Amino acid sequence: MATPLGSLRRLLLAPSLHSVSFAGREFPVTPTPATARLEAIPQSVVIGFEWGIETRGTAEVERRLAMVEPELRGFAYEGAVMAFTVRDAVRGHRTRELVLGSGRPHFFLAYIGIGFAMARLPRPLWRKILPDLDDIPFHPTMSWLAVDGYGFDRAYFDTARWVDGQYRPAPYPWDGHPGYFLRAVDQGIGRALWFIHGGRAPAVAAAVERFTEDRRADLWSGVGLAATFAGGATATELAGLRDTAGRAGYAADLAIGAVFAIKARHYAEFVPEHTVTAASELTGLVIDEAVDLADRTEVERTGTGLVPQYELWRRNIRAHFMSAVVAPSHEE
Repeated sequence: MATPLGSLRRLLLAPSLHSVSFAGREFPVTPTPATARLEAIPQSVVIGFEWGIETRGTAEVERRLAMVEPELRGFAYEGAVMAFTVRDAVRGHRTRELVLGSGRPHFFLAYIGIGFAMARLPRPLWRKILPDLDDIPFHPTMSWLAVDGYGFDRAYFDTARWVDGQYRPAPYPWDGHPGYFLRAVDQGIGRALWFIHGGRAPAVAAAVERFTEDRRADLWSGVGLAATFAGGATATELAGLRDTAGRAGYAADLAIGAVFAIKARHYAEFVPEHTVTAASELTGLVIDEAVDLADRTEVERTGTGLVPQYELWRRNIRAHFMSAVVAPSHEE
């Protein structure tokens, strides 16, 4: 049940559905049924945020989230986690309760929701917004997805500065690795490029190429994650995206993002057909093979080296694709 204070918070903090639409953001997107489906993703995040920011506890939010269709439910959880993280920055443990409860299948996207909250909170508060999620085996390795979410948010809502101007924020010692912070931000920016250009593979590829070369590998990885998890492109378009990345030397980076997207979809126990298609076109693997690759290359949860465990996992996946030709599984 919404409270008067919650309704006021929603009025002050929740963006409108139009403000996150492609037209509202003035993105160069020609409306089609595919882009409308893609556009429903940020709108689902807003709906989840509205529920999370205005209701008293988690139970009511969970009941509402359960009514969202499976393909979009994880994105609504992103929004709810974003709202709970903003509220927990003042007081509470709502985020932990939600993620360890009904949000467990959407654990990967929950981190991204935390990143969305980071974009709205001052940096001094960041040190206490990551809840204790040690009961989930991928924590804290995958907490870098929060930084990814932060980069996505900034690119989506401040495109002129973060994409056109190629702005880079100051490093931050996330998980004790300030040097990796900017790379994870770029992975999020790469995901945002997929939405900014409405899943049009040639435009997305051209956008990546406008960035300096040292940033492109992480940008391509983000593109692969978005294309595989969110959809929006046909098999032919995805094949063209793979070929473009391959000619530039980034096919393996594109595939890394795709593998993590497949793992996240599989973990949530709902794999849409567009993810199956992207798995074939961007990795040359079927779903079970991609999940197996992610599982057998996984690293220890914690480490003390100069490179975060998350990046070590990514390197293991990359090594697989560097040692094999990335081609659609249906080709001979």
